[in-house]
Amino acid sequence: MDVQETKTACRDAFAELASPACIHDPYPFMRWLREHDPVHRAASGLFLLSRHADIYWALTATGDAFRGPAPGELARYFPRAATSLSLNLMASTIAMKDPPTHTRLRRLISRDFTMRQIDNLRPSIARIVAARLDGMAPALERGEAVDLHREFALALPMLVFAELFGLPQDDMFGLAAGIGAIVEGLSPHASDPQLAAADAGSARVQAYFGDLIQRKRTDPRHDIVSMLVGAHDDDADTLSDAELISMLWGMLLGGFTTTAAAIDHAVLAMLAYPEQRHWLQGDAVEVKAFVEEVLRRDAPVLFSATPRIAQRDIELGGVVIPKNADVRVLIAAGNRDPDGFADPDRFDPARFYGTNPGMSTDGKIMLSFGHGIHFCPGAQLARMQLAESLPRIQARFPTLALAEQPTREPSAFLRTFLALPVRLNAQAGG
Repeated sequence: MDVQETKTACRDAFAELASPACIHDPYPFMRWLREHDPVHRAASGLFLLSRHADIYWALTATGDAFRGPAPGELARYFPRAATSLSLNLMASTIAMKDPPTHTRLRRLISRDFTMRQIDNLRPSIARIVAARLDGMAPALERGEAVDLHREFALALPMLVFAELFGLPQDDMFGLAAGIGAIVEGLSPHASDPQLAAADAGSARVQAYFGDLIQRKRTDPRHDIVSMLVGAHDDDADTLSDAELISMLWGMLLGGFTTTAAAIDHAVLAMLAYPEQRHWLQGDAVEVKAFVEEVLRRDAPVLFSATPRIAQRDIELGGVVIPKNADVRVLIAAGNRDPDGFADPDRFDPARFYGTNPGMSTDGKIMLSFGHGIHFCPGAQLARMQLAESLPRIQARFPTLALAEQPTREPSAFLRTFLALPVRLNAQAGG
C-alpha cells in the first residue's frame, strides 16, 4: 500500500508491515500510523501503539495497567497454542510472566548472568572479531565481494553464544540454522506452515538443551549453563529443567538474529554516513554513542512479539483499549518519533554522547531493548559485540563499500537481512 493511499484508513497495520513496500522501507508507513492512527486496532483485534510516549508508558506500566496472559488464557490469545510447541515455549518465557513469578525467575537468572560474567566475555569477543575479519581479508584484498552478513554479522553472535553456553561451535551453527524460522513463526500473523516450521525448529532446540543441561550437571564447566544448573550455597532455589530450557530458548531467539541485524545496520550506517565514522576512532564513550544511535534509528525488532493484556479499560489518544485486549508496541516507530528524538530520521550519534546506555542527552529512552521489568537481559552482551566489532571493521577495512544492494529478509517482525555484499573500494584505497 502506498502511503498516499493509506491516508483514509488502515485496516491492519500488521499486514501492511508485511507488504513489499514496508519490507523495503517501513518508516514512511510508521510515520503515517504514528500521525493518523497511533492507537491502531488491527483486523485481528490486537492493538498497536506507535508513539514514543505511549510505548514508554505501556512498557513501564506492565504489572499495573498491563499484564502477561495467564496460563488458562493461552487459547484465547494464542488460538494455535494447543498444538504449537513454539507458542507454548514462548508462553513459558520470563517475558510473559508477571510478578511474583517474574521476580523469582529474574533473580535466579541474574545471580549468574551478571554484568561481570558478560564483561568476562570481552576478550573472547575481541578474539572472535579478529578471526572473522582475518577470514574475510584475503577475498576482499583480491577485489572480491564478501557477504558480510553471513561471514561476520551472523557468525559473531553464534560464536559468542557458543562461548556463553559452553557449546561446540558446530552444535551452535546447527542450532542457529533454524532460529530464523522459529522467530517468524512467532509473529502474530504467521501462517500455519510458518508455525509448523517454527515448531520443528523448537523441538530440535528443546531436545538439544535438555541433553545439554544433563551434561552440564554431571560435567560442569565455566559457562553460564553450568552456573545456572549448579547449586548455590546462599540460595537453595533453583530453576527447573523446563524453566532452564525455556530461558535458553528465549535467550537464543532474542539475542542471535537481532544482534546480527544490529551489526548489519551498523555497517550500513558506517558506509552511508562516512562523516560520522570518527565516532568509531574515539574512546569507549564515543563508540557507545555510535552504537546507541544505530540501535535507535534501525531497531532490529519492529514490534513486540509478546502480548501485554490490558487490566482495565485504557484511554489513549481518544481511543479506548478495552479490558483484556492484547496490546503490542511498534518499537521502531517510537524510536523515530520526533516527540521522542529531534529530527529522528537523521543519523546523529551526538544525541547519545556522554549519557547512560539507552538515554539521549535530553533524557528520552531508546526503546529497542524494551523498558521496565521486561528490559532485555541480553542488552549488555549485544552492545558489547557491536562496540568490539565496529571500530575493528573501520580500522581493518577503511575503504569498505557496498558491492551491491543488501537483500532483506521478507519479515514484518524483524528488520533483518539475507545478504550484505561488501568489497573494498579500490579507487579510495589507491
